[in-house]
Amino acid sequence: MVHLFRPACIVSAISLLSVASSLRADDWPEWRGKGRDGVWNETGAVEKFPESGLKVTWRMPIHGGYSGPSVADGRVFVTDFSPKERRTGIERALCLDEKTGKILWSVEWQADYAGISYETGPRATPTVDGDRVYVLGGRGIMNCLEAKTGKIVWGKDFVADYGLKPPVWGTSGAPLVDGPRVICVAGAGAKGATLVAFDKLTGKEVWRAIETPAEPGYGQPILIEAGGVRQLIFWHSAALYSLNPETGAIYWQVPFELKYGLSVATPIVSGNRLLVSAFYNGSLMLELDATKPAVREVWRSGTSSEINTADLHSLICTPVFVGDHIYGICAYGQFRCIKAADGERVWESLEPVREKARWATGFIVKNGARHFINNDRGELIIADLKPDGWHETSRTQLIKPDNKRGGRRELGAVNWVHPAYANKHIITRNEQEIISASLDAADYEK
Repeated sequence: MVHLFRPACIVSAISLLSVASSLRADDWPEWRGKGRDGVWNETGAVEKFPESGLKVTWRMPIHGGYSGPSVADGRVFVTDFSPKERRTGIERALCLDEKTGKILWSVEWQADYAGISYETGPRATPTVDGDRVYVLGGRGIMNCLEAKTGKIVWGKDFVADYGLKPPVWGTSGAPLVDGPRVICVAGAGAKGATLVAFDKLTGKEVWRAIETPAEPGYGQPILIEAGGVRQLIFWHSAALYSLNPETGAIYWQVPFELKYGLSVATPIVSGNRLLVSAFYNGSLMLELDATKPAVREVWRSGTSSEINTADLHSLICTPVFVGDHIYGICAYGQFRCIKAADGERVWESLEPVREKARWATGFIVKNGARHFINNDRGELIIADLKPDGWHETSRTQLIKPDNKRGGRRELGAVNWVHPAYANKHIITRNEQEIISASLDAADYEK
């Protein structure tokens, strides 16, 4: 008989490794986190918020902007804008120490916001890839920077280089890194460069795709695997596209004409289902083919009204799949549950945003079986999303809403920023400051 001998030190080591693996930590290197799927995978976060609110680890002054922060390798990256005169001013990329908020470096460039509504500042979340960070300004200036120093490695001006006419609400598509490429929403029109892929190290153009007079919209390209291939999904104001991310070749496209170019919410995927949702035009559900890169339309909204909204008409809020249902915020702040199979509304509630108001919204992030929602009143909510109604676990005030351009609210201002969830903290900003607050349950134990 063989006897197994396990010294105490080995047993302890195994125990420590088990604990370490269950208490994982995550960075948030791009829009909606790694993979752009809106999932925060860390464990050990608070179950309920303390009555006194979250502990703010640090806060630092910042200028205007809608761009959320990204977090990687102990650093926080964010962009802002300081106006000077006639809508011109300075855009900046900032790098802060994740633990202290201390500014490690900043890089500035001139920006002209003429013709752009809501000229608060940049829209796009920085994208971090190893030792590089890719930042996009509100008028199409994109820079590749060294993450440690802020040194500009290469840059592009999409207006000058690709004939981009900045859309009404500014350029918003965060650069997407895919292997050796960085894929950008760069332009539109005759140059056939709505999407452009660059060598991520040198900035050399690799491919360009989609020749259309349609506005590029405000959405974020994403990568999925379906039909036996990797697909680049991009939604602009006239159609939803799938492309080969290595070559830019178009696999399929589905027309979806949008009023005012409002492709804003990120496309979402669950299994073989792909959904996009717009403020006026409502939702479009597609079924992804399992054997080849192709789709079948399952259903789409029957109205282009912001008032007559039977299913889900999202604007800023990206919906989420939970099982066979979809949850999101509709045109006037109605938090809705609809059936994924046919779009039938199951229930709605104004509790998440507290008021019925045009464009009232929030951002939804999954954490385990629950979801965190930060609404545009600056509140953070923990909720269980279920088909039998609204289930709120906890709510706290996170940051002051101070953007008056999106006002028309009880509070006179809004906060339209997607936070970063990283290393048991939530990091977010308004037009005055960027803060880091602890979500670590251990920080609130008595």
